[in-house]
Amino acid sequence: MKKTILTLLIIISSSVINAQHDKNELQETILSNDKKFWEAYNQCDLESFSQFIAEDFEFYHDKGGLTKGGTKMMSLVKQNLCDPSNPRVRREVVQGSVKVYPLNNYGAIISGEHQFYVTSSGQEERLTEIAKFTHVWHKKDNSWQMTRVLSFDHQQPSGNTENKSVNISKDILEQYTGTYNAPKTGNVVISVNDNQLRLQAGKMDIMLKAKENNIFFSETAPLTFEFKENSESGRMEMTVRENNKVVEIATIDN
Repeated sequence: MKKTILTLLIIISSSVINAQHDKNELQETILSNDKKFWEAYNQCDLESFSQFIAEDFEFYHDKGGLTKGGTKMMSLVKQNLCDPSNPRVRREVVQGSVKVYPLNNYGAIISGEHQFYVTSSGQEERLTEIAKFTHVWHKKDNSWQMTRVLSFDHQQPSGNTENKSVNISKDILEQYTGTYNAPKTGNVVISVNDNQLRLQAGKMDIMLKAKENNIFFSETAPLTFEFKENSESGRMEMTVRENNKVVEIATIDN
């Protein structure tokens, strides 16, 4: 009897050890693939990027909506993320936030938090978004691919979270409209949309909220925009600040 119990304990112990070994091995595999995927993302390596995207891929984004199909996803990546004319985006994981959960015999789930940085027109890199992610990895024919990706809870960085918007009359807003020439960004168009200022520059299209009568801010980046008439030329100028530091001064075209 004692021998039988001892044998059972050995079998159970061995099973637990093997299960833990398999779990650790799975975690290492998923973390390795996740690292390679994001390296391809940051480097715009489309060939490597596509290897991790399944044909029946689905991407759920709380702001961008649903993208279905691996081909569609790769097309969007090429047109947006990897278009040289667009600002360069870099993703960085929040250390200590990532967890891996096994899916019995066929895959795994990885989840965590990450940050996105943007560099545009030779300017310094800036933090623009913080978000959560959940990816479903499937193993098929000894190859790992993602079938489902969820990107959600996108939040602006702390730069402008303390800014409170105020209501500005349309007459005041109209004073700032027009096409501005910016040394780094090029032509910047300011217009009024739904009682707010709208800024368009290339493929950049953002709404600006009023902080004061002549100072506006972006909710998605630590940027402020101050409008003031130049005392010498009489032309309207727009001073752009990032984290309270002047990065560009644009002058309206006559």
